[in-house]
Amino acid sequence: MTQDELKTLVGQAAVQHVPAGAIVGVGTGSTVNKFIDALASIKDQIRGAVSSSVASTERLKALGIPVLEASEVESLPVYIDGADEIDAAGNMIKGGGAALTREKIVADLAERFICIADESKLVEVMGNFPLPVEVIPMAAAQVARRLKAQYGGDATLRAGCVTDNGCHILDVRGLKITDPAAMEADVSQWPGVVTVGIFARNKASVCLLGTSEGVRTLTF
Repeated sequence: MTQDELKTLVGQAAVQHVPAGAIVGVGTGSTVNKFIDALASIKDQIRGAVSSSVASTERLKALGIPVLEASEVESLPVYIDGADEIDAAGNMIKGGGAALTREKIVADLAERFICIADESKLVEVMGNFPLPVEVIPMAAAQVARRLKAQYGGDATLRAGCVTDNGCHILDVRGLKITDPAAMEADVSQWPGVVTVGIFARNKASVCLLGTSEGVRTLTF
């Protein structure tokens, strides 16, 4: 199957993990778009969604799915989103679509994070995909220097990218992230960092992995 077909497969499988009557957390990206399309088939069985991006909100509303603000809910049973990389423990790199801060906020509301991805995203050690770091613009150069000094990563500003929060994205190459939780906790505290795209604190509970043999379910 093509990568697009694998994304469709896991998007459809994810609908089975949405409880009846739920408000569901919805992420961002091409794989999530397949989930949103599938979610429309059960829209009468759910109360609505909390979205992590303007793009996902627009897609949900176009399909007639009510969208609530994160401030309107105290918790969500499930958050469904993709990943740029995921390791064997359920830690992820996210932020290729520049929505990492809002994704982390919605993920933090959820009891379970269900990652939907194709098998190319499963890695032994994260870091081949450039790590996104959302920064306040005036801090970009300062944060880039510190990433180089402390982790040996080469950070470049993502050209033409302004996030939904009005911030910039640094993409960090040359990393081998052997302790995701420690790096997430460290970089998150640096002045000027809004969010680092390591999801270790909010790691996946389940990964629905699209493979040539069908959907493989990984539980962490």
